[in-house]
Amino acid sequence: MFGLGTKELIIIAVILVLLFGAKKIPELANGIGEGIKNLRRGFGGSVDDKDQENKKK
Repeated sequence: MFGLGTKELIIIAVILVLLFGAKKIPELANGIGEGIKNLRRGFGGSVDDKDQENKKK
């Protein structure tokens, strides 16, 4: 899609681990996901049913 091959993705992943550390990456990904959900809600879009089910648990 963006012209990124396997080698480029591995290099990007290694750089991210070096910059943020292995423990911080899941927190960053979670924050980005929450931001995208909030953006969709703000524009009136719906959130997936899975997300709503997870919140009920």
